[in-house]
Amino acid sequence: MSEERYGEFVLVRRHGHVAELALDRPKAMNAVSTAMARSVATACAALGEDRDVRAVVVTSTHERAFCVGADLKERNSFTDADLVRQRPVARGAYTGVLELPVPTIAAVHGFALGGGFELALSCDLIVADSTAVVGLPEVSVGVIPGGGGTQLLPRRVGAARAAELIFTARRVEAAEARELGLVDVLVEEGQDREEALATGARIAANSPVGLRAAKKALRLGHGLDLRAGLEVEDAAWRSVAFSGDRAEGVAAFNEKRPPEWPGE
Repeated sequence: MSEERYGEFVLVRRHGHVAELALDRPKAMNAVSTAMARSVATACAALGEDRDVRAVVVTSTHERAFCVGADLKERNSFTDADLVRQRPVARGAYTGVLELPVPTIAAVHGFALGGGFELALSCDLIVADSTAVVGLPEVSVGVIPGGGGTQLLPRRVGAARAAELIFTARRVEAAEARELGLVDVLVEEGQDREEALATGARIAANSPVGLRAAKKALRLGHGLDLRAGLEVEDAAWRSVAFSGDRAEGVAAFNEKRPPEWPGE
């Protein structure tokens, strides 16, 4: 397993074709400062361009929190001009995760609140352990979810449920979060990272060309009417149908052997 650090607060570990993006600001429970946001965006840009990466798992090095959201201590010192300047940097962290071209999994334990939950929502799947507490409490401090929450949450749980959660600013514990669909997989305490990495490994065993195309079709087709969505799917199919991965996948199936993906 290799490691690479992006700035002070982001650590990327390689597990074969699975990249683990670890939020590593334990003294602040991974509160997203300007520097941390910049590092998340930089790490995501590098991972997105790395053709050896087939899945990304977002984890936390803090024992009691995934991420508690924006660094309000930092923001308390901001002028209005500072806040304006920080906005594109903050957005870059969330869009960096959201726009990763490979499947992404969040491993959540403890608090995942505000921007922390939005980082998880930016992933394709969320694995949580029994200690997880999630929520979007931004209206309780005079703002709104600004890392994609008002758009990603209703896509996950429906408009009315998202409205209730955002308007009340309430925190949701693990069992209810699973029941409501705020997280996808619920595991025993301390097992979130292990489960997410195992899921990432199962994903990474598949065609890298196929995975990227399938994610693109899922993302671009969401919200379109069926006819338009099927056109998106057809375009994605055509992009892989004549690939080396497709040829290898068919050959491996017929020869009853594991595929050796060329990744092109």
